[in-house]
Amino acid sequence: MWKTQLEVAEAAAKVGGAVAARHFRGGIEAVVKNLGEGEGTYNMVTQADLDGERAIVEVIRATFPDHAVLGEELHGGGGEMAKTLASEHLWIIDPIDGTSNFVHGIPHFGVSVAYYHQGVAACGVVGNPVTNDWFAAARGQGAFHNGRRASVAPNRRIDEVLVGFGYYYDRGAMMEATIAAARELLQRNSHGIRRMGAATLDLAYVGIGSFGAFFEYELAPWDFAAGRLFVEEAGGKVTTCHGEPLPLAKTSLLASNGPLHDDMVAIMDHWFKR
Repeated sequence: MWKTQLEVAEAAAKVGGAVAARHFRGGIEAVVKNLGEGEGTYNMVTQADLDGERAIVEVIRATFPDHAVLGEELHGGGGEMAKTLASEHLWIIDPIDGTSNFVHGIPHFGVSVAYYHQGVAACGVVGNPVTNDWFAAARGQGAFHNGRRASVAPNRRIDEVLVGFGYYYDRGAMMEATIAAARELLQRNSHGIRRMGAATLDLAYVGIGSFGAFFEYELAPWDFAAGRLFVEEAGGKVTTCHGEPLPLAKTSLLASNGPLHDDMVAIMDHWFKR
């Protein structure tokens, strides 16, 4: 089940990744999103984002012309997002997750393509097209990293793992809560805290056991649509930062190997109240 959808997701991600890699090597021009709306100059979009999203959608629609698509830049977002998310057959894509890394010449950014059926993740692919690392999962069929089965870390204590985290464009209370939670994780003697700048890849790192957990207090569906399934199929757990079921909407997110989840929820919930 989902074989065709997974094959399309893999093909689309590879095509979108090739676009991103070509732009990355050839020079990047970026513009600031929502300039003048108080968000600062750090929320950026590039021509590679736009070209990559178009290329991904073209691959999807060649096989599934009637399926809905939600993309960060061009498809189904804004005021149409709630309607798009309610579609029976839905593809959720992010052509470049980690645009800041991309713009500043850091080869750590992800492309993400996921297929959801009736609101449930069915299959998805995440990849770093520069390092040629690819992470794929299908519901009930496991998670695979470059073709090899993936599994979360076996550790049961925070002082045995690295923890990844991210932060949204909010530079106020949410940022302060994130820093406070990261500080507590350091004080709990975790092996370290990593802010890598691409949530899609952070989730993949939980799935392969590099991170024991990852958290971010605000993410959009395209940031986690494929990665959350990869974690789950690798044996991990994904909820909101408050331990609630993860909605298909803008939300907080906590992913872990499972045994660490309750301890992580307690820390997340303490520093950022609902």
